[in-house]
Amino acid sequence: MDRAVLLIQCPDHKGIVAKISNFVFGVDGNIIHSDQYSTDPEGGRFFMRVEFDFDERRLSKETLESAFAPIAKDLEATWEIHYASRPLRMGILVSRYDHCLFEVLYRLRSGDLHVEIPFVMSNHADLADLVEGYGIPFHCVPVQPGGKTEAEHEMLRLIGDRTDFLVLARYMQILTESFMNGYTKDIINIHHSFLPSFKGANPYRQAYERGVKLIGATAHYVTLDLDEGPIIEQLVTHVSHRDNPDDLKRKGKNLEKIALVNAIQAHIEHRVIRYKNKTVVFEC
Repeated sequence: MDRAVLLIQCPDHKGIVAKISNFVFGVDGNIIHSDQYSTDPEGGRFFMRVEFDFDERRLSKETLESAFAPIAKDLEATWEIHYASRPLRMGILVSRYDHCLFEVLYRLRSGDLHVEIPFVMSNHADLADLVEGYGIPFHCVPVQPGGKTEAEHEMLRLIGDRTDFLVLARYMQILTESFMNGYTKDIINIHHSFLPSFKGANPYRQAYERGVKLIGATAHYVTLDLDEGPIIEQLVTHVSHRDNPDDLKRKGKNLEKIALVNAIQAHIEHRVIRYKNKTVVFEC
């Protein structure tokens, strides 16, 4: 048996769940988990995630998708089907901060992340030994002053078709529009603040100067608008007047690595549906 995950969004109306359930029944599938959400029961937007088992020896993936296509057309739906038998390939970009990378590699080795990592890429060589110790190829692509265009061309060449998505595990470079046009798949970033507060550089210093009592971390999809992409996960912790910027940074690091891993987990388990500049994230 193979396991499939159907993600669908469409205009809301009566009978959608019945049609999708009948589809799974019609292909001799067995629903393992199902969840749905509607923005408004009347005239709103409907979102659904259905996880089901089917026998690929009797029904190919291509046939399965062809069978659902007319149903999706009737529902005016945007949809995707993903398969558990094929883990996603996740490329990682990182600079010198290692806490998020450590957490991702630990979760990979412990078996908590069902994902393949074809490479880790950095603009510094500091983390090469760590990465290669896990048996993962490491690429160093320095970004010289005035040389970002050349560096990003080299990055895109090295990435090629080796990934299904990228993760910025504290990659301290802003990706240009040229890079985003060259890499059209999903990119997940971890930002060290509770967005939309304290965007851009040095958010912990900004938070300290503002005297906040909560700090946070935000994992989001990358768009051309800096730190404005659809949010996947956010975590917060309390701070006090006794905390200086270094204390905030220390506390924030733990939030960053957990928020990033949670976002990766949601993405690879196909629990995220993007709509406009928001996300619907179904619970596991």
